[in-house]
Amino acid sequence: MSTPSPIPAAAQAAASEHCGRGLVFIEVTDRRGSAVWKAAGPKGTAALKVGRGEGVEITAREAAALAALAADYFVSGGVTHGAAWLITDWLEGPSTWEVFAPVRADGTGREQALAAAADLCAAVASLHAAGWVHADLQPSHGIHTTSGVKLIDLAWAWRPGWDQGTEFNGGMTHLLSPELAAAILTGEKPVAVTAAAEVYALAGTVWTCATGTWPLDYEAAGINPKTCTPHELRQHIATGRVPVTADRPWPELQDVLLPVLLADPANRPTAGELGKMLESL
Repeated sequence: MSTPSPIPAAAQAAASEHCGRGLVFIEVTDRRGSAVWKAAGPKGTAALKVGRGEGVEITAREAAALAALAADYFVSGGVTHGAAWLITDWLEGPSTWEVFAPVRADGTGREQALAAAADLCAAVASLHAAGWVHADLQPSHGIHTTSGVKLIDLAWAWRPGWDQGTEFNGGMTHLLSPELAAAILTGEKPVAVTAAAEVYALAGTVWTCATGTWPLDYEAAGINPKTCTPHELRQHIATGRVPVTADRPWPELQDVLLPVLLADPANRPTAGELGKMLESL
């Protein structure tokens, strides 16, 4: 099978070296200047991401972060002929969002979901222990493999002194802590994403996985998120006056997450502590 032309020759060669000759490429996504293929060969399977245009800087930054973190699933990356690319092992396993699907559907599978949430917290805690933050935690950014949770989409991963670039906007707007939303609004760079701000996003991610809805009740605050720009939403979130939704389909879990979402940054638990609290359920 011929290789799709959007893949740079250097990326083709690196994928072939890792997976073996006679690769088959299957396109998975293609959006906002970044495309992902699943590359399968006789020696294994890999994920190949190629960034062009606005995606060049983001893809190159993700490859650099994976290399700096020595991520065990990172293979290689590079920039060539106006495109950036990276190759990782293909991670087999569901995302946290997918693990929680039975919970959202009919309330079943709660024990498995809690274990997955605790494992996600442990992965984030390990990242924080290394001095980094993911900076864009979302329900689909933790993959539950047989060797543990692997955090993906690390383009905005950051530590003090790391080149954050100029386009960082806090990640998923609906999971922004009030203090991080306020910091972004100042326009100052770099935006120091703290571990505490990330724990807010972590709690919000688990809440969203469990309920299928964002934690904040925009309607109660008289806000229509569909008509607001991300900048306007950050302005609302920064005030801290948008309440958490009162809907409680899983009250035992949400009673653990709610104090995290309402606490001042200094009083939030660490990611590891949050994981322990989830394990206790």
